[in-house]
Amino acid sequence: MEAGLQPREFMIDIGTGPPLVLVPGLQGRWEWMRPAVEALAERFRVLTFSLAGEKDSDIALPRDGGFDTYVRQIDAVLDRAGASSAIICGVSFGALIAFRYATLRGHRVRQLILASPVPPDFELRGRFRLYSRLPRLLFPLFCVDSARRVMPEWFGVFPRWSDRLQQAIHVGKRVIIAPASPALMGRRIESMRGVNFREAESVAAPTLILIGESGLDRTVPPEVSRRYCALIPHAEIRTMNRTGHLGTVTRPDAFASEVGDFVERAGARHASEAGRKVAM
Repeated sequence: MEAGLQPREFMIDIGTGPPLVLVPGLQGRWEWMRPAVEALAERFRVLTFSLAGEKDSDIALPRDGGFDTYVRQIDAVLDRAGASSAIICGVSFGALIAFRYATLRGHRVRQLILASPVPPDFELRGRFRLYSRLPRLLFPLFCVDSARRVMPEWFGVFPRWSDRLQQAIHVGKRVIIAPASPALMGRRIESMRGVNFREAESVAAPTLILIGESGLDRTVPPEVSRRYCALIPHAEIRTMNRTGHLGTVTRPDAFASEVGDFVERAGARHASEAGRKVAM
């Protein structure tokens, strides 16, 4: 593992600046987001981890799902880092975790960023439902299908064959070093079904919904992610050009720039509002 990215108490703590918790997606491994971790660390103190149940996590995933296990996991990360609050940024399935955290722990969320977010009412259809029911048996088919779905984005971001090959090698190394567990992925999907996401408080924190281009994200299409606009009416929504579902990997610098610029805008608005209140 590279210097500066050594696990510390079951989490990664890298960079300086405002604390930012980066929540990984359905596959559960922080290593898959390494490019985004490194890019964000240029502006933030990045705190990230592998989801409950993974071998390098100190929190088990209950057999009955236990979606709010991830809420407690973020609490533990913030406590270990000595941070009373942080920017919470979730990617894909991790964005649903981040949303849940913001509704239950609003006092600990400075800003909320949802990247290619899976919404609470997301329903698996067709073959994806079958993948979740038979995760181990159908995992090879799931991998082939996933590669096919991301091809348009991969070709759009990397027009040259040499760049595609080089990036594919980097991604392959991360997947080999930190393989995903199909059984855990299936259990995470099932854990969504037992949660009433509307029972908690509404999100008060400034929120950014970051989506890819329509037609390039064929995992969680942008129109599906836009459902969060009804849940968080004050949210700002932005599209990352030339990306689909893999912006944290294919365009990490652009992803970090979007996050950083949003945090600065939100901070400026907060300072302006505070100034007006003082003047009144």
